[in-house]
Amino acid sequence: MSSTDTCGCEGGSQQGETIVGISTAVGPGAVGIVRVSGPEAMSLAASTFRTPGDREILPDETFSLAYGRVVEPETGEVVDEALLAIMRGPRSYTREDVIELQCHGGAVAVRAVLGLMVRLGARIAEPGEFTRRAFLNGRIDLAQAESVAGIVAARSTAALRAAVRQLDGGLSESVQEARGKLVGLLASIEAAVDFADEDVEEVDDQALREGLRGAQAMLARLLETAFAGRVLEEGVRTAIVGRPNAGKSSLLNALVMRERAIVSAIPGTTRDTVEEQVEIGGIPIRLVDTAGLRVGGDQVEKMGVERSRRAMDQADLVLAVIDLESSWDEQDRMILRGCEKDRWIVVGSKSDLVDEPGRRLEELEAFVSEALSPDAGGKGTGFAETRICAVSALTGQGIDELRARVHEVISGEGKIHLEEAVLANERQRNLVEAATRSVSGAVSGLSQGKGEELVCEDVRSAVRALGEITGEELTPDLLDEIFSRFCLGK
Repeated sequence: MSSTDTCGCEGGSQQGETIVGISTAVGPGAVGIVRVSGPEAMSLAASTFRTPGDREILPDETFSLAYGRVVEPETGEVVDEALLAIMRGPRSYTREDVIELQCHGGAVAVRAVLGLMVRLGARIAEPGEFTRRAFLNGRIDLAQAESVAGIVAARSTAALRAAVRQLDGGLSESVQEARGKLVGLLASIEAAVDFADEDVEEVDDQALREGLRGAQAMLARLLETAFAGRVLEEGVRTAIVGRPNAGKSSLLNALVMRERAIVSAIPGTTRDTVEEQVEIGGIPIRLVDTAGLRVGGDQVEKMGVERSRRAMDQADLVLAVIDLESSWDEQDRMILRGCEKDRWIVVGSKSDLVDEPGRRLEELEAFVSEALSPDAGGKGTGFAETRICAVSALTGQGIDELRARVHEVISGEGKIHLEEAVLANERQRNLVEAATRSVSGAVSGLSQGKGEELVCEDVRSAVRALGEITGEELTPDLLDEIFSRFCLGK
């Protein structure tokens, strides 16, 4: 069953209209593209585009590019010089006839061409309407359609690669495999329920339970990619914490390679969190420079410290900055004990100000081990030596090593697999979680001896949830909500 059959979202006369939109950012630039899709696209091209030899567009012409001028049909006045790209359906982005007028960049020229198309009968496209038509016309499924928005919004090379894999159908394939397994199980249960009085083979509870557990395993593998999807969408939330004047702001500036945060020898300069994004190993990293953690200070500084603690609690990764030049005390121990064991790195700062950085780093390793030891009220020292590095924000020494450590912690421990399909957004993650709960309910129901009708309903709910990811199960309101997030012209 097609997505349009399922949700009744063909759009009626709206789907049959010819739409037009600007597909490039409005503003000064070399090229501005006006895209037209629909049954009147070719007639609009024929009436408004003139080649130097006044050649007509042939009925079967497609995948061609012509040079000429966009003109007012009635007066012959030249609107702009342009290239005309012709892509006839169904072999086009929307599976409809599509033309693109590649005009000179700039708001005036592009809007003039857009206005001409509208005056001649085209309708301004809604956000994402070209991609919506590609989905409704069966060229792509809904997960692939969402990947188009992901490609446009990608904030790192890893996010771009993940979105391209989703556009190629990587996520859809995984979802459809799990859904197909559940559909097969659902069919056998429904047959046994609907034809209980006839000669239909009874459901083998053991085989059904094994089948459901197999589906559970598939969904679990999908959910394992949820963290990677969120990270690629939002970035790895990385809090830089430490005592006042430990070198946190200097470290932020060194990682982003510009003066982003104010640096001062006066303790407590940073009173609020400062955020910046960098890319490390293709992964987007959201750095949050926090106020120094210490007891005391004025009311404003106390508010900054509270925000620092919240940033630390919400972070995917914590960089605990310890000043190699200073003496370490209970405040440093408090900071270390506030970090989660599996998501932090100790950064020994100001290595250029100590005589023997290597020896001082060994002393820091011993301090960290002591601070985290169970005897001292800590959580253990399983990884301390491999996650401590010395840096100098002033000279840049150790910054590359720190970047490598960050990448290792995020991707090298199974948290992010950059070469696999991932659940790319919250909608997809929520739906897989809902399907997982339903399958778990079915397994539990079988174990408790519940009726096959109740088990059947749980499996049916899981099938519906997975169908919403790719578009087999969809409502018009949800479709509107999804495509409203797209940019105009896409």
